[in-house]
Amino acid sequence: MTDYLKEPQRLFDIKGKVAVVTGASGAFGAVAAKVLAGAGARVVLAAGNAKDLAETAAECKAFGAEVESVCRRPNTEADCEAIMDAAVAKFGRVDILVVGSGMNDVSPIVDMSPERFATVMEANVTGSWLIAKAFGKRAIAQGGGGKVVLMSSARAKLGHPAGYSAYCSSKAAVEGITKALGCEWGKYGITVNAIAPTVFRSKLTAWMFEDNEKATAVRNGFLARVPLGRLGEPEDLAGPLLFLVSKASDFYTGHTIDADGGYTAG
Repeated sequence: MTDYLKEPQRLFDIKGKVAVVTGASGAFGAVAAKVLAGAGARVVLAAGNAKDLAETAAECKAFGAEVESVCRRPNTEADCEAIMDAAVAKFGRVDILVVGSGMNDVSPIVDMSPERFATVMEANVTGSWLIAKAFGKRAIAQGGGGKVVLMSSARAKLGHPAGYSAYCSSKAAVEGITKALGCEWGKYGITVNAIAPTVFRSKLTAWMFEDNEKATAVRNGFLARVPLGRLGEPEDLAGPLLFLVSKASDFYTGHTIDADGGYTAG
């Protein structure tokens, strides 16, 4: 019997690991940052909103975590290099990358300009690719493997009638990157996976949880196809995330966990 069978909780131990989180002031990024900090990781938080970034950093420090903040988005190769350089300068290495940055822009395709479409693709696809590249350069060079978690969505698999042509396309591409890098980096012991939530509680979705006629109608329509019968909570993402960044997922790569209450199962 191995030590992990005697103490299976050790499979999820990430104490002392260096985790870089982009979009750390956003809905998923802030959840990820606090989960990793609470689990004992040393966290490097990157985001473009200085005020919100400082708030997330303070919450992580309240858990006793070592924190480095970088007020940059992964918009360019230079930004991504700077984020990773800051992590290495502070902590000496990188072990985990969680990409929480991204955006949506809702519009019927006939009304959407190519520039708006490109902006969504750059934020969700190119940004993910660039920051993964910057992480990979350092993780490969230092050895010892690594963990990458990208941010997908139920919309990578399903369309939407309200003008999601850019967003759906971008998240499908993120899942393509996940599969490609999962194959490419397997020989280095670097796993690459994604989490695909549907609606979960955040500042952006708070209105859907309200007790009024509009919210109730939208919520009930949505929940009609969610087998678990409720909207998501931040803690619903914590478990899949901790699995994907820990030793528990060492034989799991190139995949997407659909943390959606069964929404995409039907």
